[in-house]
Amino acid sequence: MRAEITPKNILMIGPTGVGKTEIARRLARLAQAPFIKVEATKFTEVGYVGRDVDTIIRDLIETAVKQVRERALADVQARALDAAEERVLDVLIPPARPATQSAAFPFFGGATESPAPAPPAAPESAARQKFRKRLREGELDSLEIDIEVALAAPSVLPLGAGAGNQPGLDDLSQQLQSLFSQMPGRRATRKMTAAAAIRSLAQEEAGRLVNEEEIRSRAVELTEQSGIVFIDEIDKVASRGEHQGADVSRQGVQRDLLPLIEGTAVTTRYGVVRTDHILFIASGAFHLSHPSDLIPELQGRLPIRVEMQALTAQDFVHILGDTDASLVRQYQALLATEGVTLEFASDGIRRLADIAFEVNERTENIGARRLHTVMERLLEEISFNADSQAGQTLLIDAALVDARLSDVARRDDLARYIL
Repeated sequence: MRAEITPKNILMIGPTGVGKTEIARRLARLAQAPFIKVEATKFTEVGYVGRDVDTIIRDLIETAVKQVRERALADVQARALDAAEERVLDVLIPPARPATQSAAFPFFGGATESPAPAPPAAPESAARQKFRKRLREGELDSLEIDIEVALAAPSVLPLGAGAGNQPGLDDLSQQLQSLFSQMPGRRATRKMTAAAAIRSLAQEEAGRLVNEEEIRSRAVELTEQSGIVFIDEIDKVASRGEHQGADVSRQGVQRDLLPLIEGTAVTTRYGVVRTDHILFIASGAFHLSHPSDLIPELQGRLPIRVEMQALTAQDFVHILGDTDASLVRQYQALLATEGVTLEFASDGIRRLADIAFEVNERTENIGARRLHTVMERLLEEISFNADSQAGQTLLIDAALVDARLSDVARRDDLARYIL
């Protein structure tokens, strides 16, 4: 029954800034699944100027190929570093020549039907061992050497860029890019430090060690079995019953999305990709429309409905203080680079959360994104003068927050422009 079980696609409903996209992105990262976020408003019905919905799958498999290639490169990184080290050592200490000319060039010594056996590898010289030790210890990092490196293949810009994608041009540009990437690259001698040479050669050697055909096949399989597509602003293409005429393209986008969600085959430069088991997550605020305004066929393809509520002041407290990479920890790390120690009191975090919530209530509710503007306004002067406060410890408490933000937060005209 495996082929009959389809993904339980999700429709997330909630105001902006409550974490719809972040939840999907972090779950995809935990699952190590290819993930792509697209805006439904960027696509138009076939025949109009704009992006075709098939580019969603093409972009998704590009993400999968990059993800698989990064894993493959990480697996061969140690071997690539060893090979790069050998090439740098060959420049510093050229390898010893074979003992006889006939051993190095067997065709000079008379024609034979079977090639001459390779000479036994000579033991590594003491000088080469010494340079290897110095190279690994970093003593030669600043030494400049002449090394032969591969030149990058020319890049191909998407055809028709800036004038709307036309049918077939995306495929043609992808084929040209693939053709250039398969051509043997030119080589040139460059002068660089030993450390830079090892980094450059390690990337080159790693590219030789990975199997591109295997990467492509694994990427196609990963996309088909674990891919996640997040379609944001789906409510913007939902047409209400009382509107006619201008909503034709909106309904057309929904109809074009249907084959992708229910399962179809999309041709990419890496092969044909089936979308039967790709998970689709659609989201929207649905302020002016409702999920029932979507065409019935699309509603049936999104069986799970998740409604998210607007964030409260207590939620802001948790976001600021309890998350791993919270804004509080980010600003502490940023100011630590200037030698300034930043400490946040619990009442200071609470007052920050209250101000952000109050501004959201009185102006436009942009959710947790309001915390960025509030924090930037609070720490603007401290960040600007950080170089003159090196070695100091600054405490952010409720009194300081009120002194910097309360006046701005109370005045709606200022809050709309500043916070």
